[in-house]
Amino acid sequence: MRYLLSSLVPLLLACSSPQSEEPSTPQEARRPNILFILVDDLGYMDIVPNNPQSFYETPNISRLASEGLRFTRGYAASPVCSPTRYSIQTGKYPTRVGATDYFSGRRAHTFGPAPLRDEMPLDEFTIAQALGSEGYATFFAGKWHLGKTPEHWPEKRGYDVNFGGHERGGPYGPGRYFTPYGNPRLEDGPEGEHLPERLGRETADFISAHAHEPFFAFLSFYSVHTPLMAPEELVEKYRTKRSELELEGEQAFAVEEQVWGNGKERRVRTLQAHAVYAGMIESMDRAVGVVLDALEESGVADQTLVIFFSDNGGLSTSEGSPTSNLPLRGGKGWLYEGGIREPLIVRWPGVAPSGGVSGEPVISTDFYPTILEATRSRPRPEQHLDGRSMLPILGGETQEERPLFWHYPHYSNQGGFPGAAVSLGDWKLIERFEDGQVQLFDLGVDPGELTDLSGSHPEVVTRLRGLLHAWYDEVGASFLQAREDGPEPWRPE
Repeated sequence: MRYLLSSLVPLLLACSSPQSEEPSTPQEARRPNILFILVDDLGYMDIVPNNPQSFYETPNISRLASEGLRFTRGYAASPVCSPTRYSIQTGKYPTRVGATDYFSGRRAHTFGPAPLRDEMPLDEFTIAQALGSEGYATFFAGKWHLGKTPEHWPEKRGYDVNFGGHERGGPYGPGRYFTPYGNPRLEDGPEGEHLPERLGRETADFISAHAHEPFFAFLSFYSVHTPLMAPEELVEKYRTKRSELELEGEQAFAVEEQVWGNGKERRVRTLQAHAVYAGMIESMDRAVGVVLDALEESGVADQTLVIFFSDNGGLSTSEGSPTSNLPLRGGKGWLYEGGIREPLIVRWPGVAPSGGVSGEPVISTDFYPTILEATRSRPRPEQHLDGRSMLPILGGETQEERPLFWHYPHYSNQGGFPGAAVSLGDWKLIERFEDGQVQLFDLGVDPGELTDLSGSHPEVVTRLRGLLHAWYDEVGASFLQAREDGPEPWRPE
């Protein structure tokens, strides 16, 4: 079956290509629509397809997984939001331009953070610009977080329509999840209107209006980022559920050695039982359902490639710690798997197998070339330098092994340490920038990263560290800075 699916992908693309001989109907010649759904701060273990024991209810995401291919090793390019968003829009590692923290995070600790570029450069050619140049109608709704000034907003970066995407000088959550939103790119709705519902409806309306032509719709939820706010009926629903399950409420924490090497302890949530957060997830899931229904009702579900993803791991170690990522270690702001391994589902009827599961490692830089190939658009290898198409995986192929990289030279709001990581196959090495210490994990047997194997596998450490340091040079990586009259931080050799 795997090889059959592999052979079907090029055949399906060829049969609908402009070079094909006279398709039987105009619809067969049409290139696929793209619907990209990005959730903010959603953890890998927050959705039922990845975690059947989840406290949260995600029937529409489960529906999507049953109709598509679910990835168990889908990675964000960063443990925080803006760098990952940059990687999706550009197909590049954010380190190439120094966009390595959320915009604008400059937290100092023992050392100063690396220099930060807190905008997506205007000379980047985004995935929306690429598809727009190919005749696609383009749409953006929700959180942008890629530049504060109007020239950096979605409508200037290739999106024909923008509902909500802008930045303020302060926190980059939505401010409010209920109207009035205080958002210059999103008019207020009727009293009591809920933001995820509104974004879902705007996206559904765009799909309905453009069902006759190829479109690219990017639905970027503010959910489930703080502030923690949800409709009261859902909050009450999960309070009741929590009581019936006799869970430990919102106080289920353990103290773990999450802050590596500096002698500090940090509380980490061990149980999914936060009623407000659960309500936020269900609200987001309902909005996903609205958009999926719009594809069906418009008659274009079979012609639409849907990608569902999160920008970083679940928030488990600070800011109320509303979710648990266990058995994955850490969460948002951490280089451990809980901070970078994301829920990822790809649905493309006739290409991606329904209800399929893939353990192939992929990363957010891969979306750009995947979408270009799927839409039979012109390749742009000079732009998407760090991604490769996922289409062979959708067809059942195993791709050639390659290293994946993460670079976070900052002190995170969530307690994470400055460092970098490289993964090759099941091996993963983390290097800490304060002193150059390393940890080595075998994710195949230890996805929770509990056992450091650096002492017993020095040859693997040497190999992976060599790959990582060569990559630093290739992308021009920056590192921690000495504070005034302070010691010099570690530098790679």
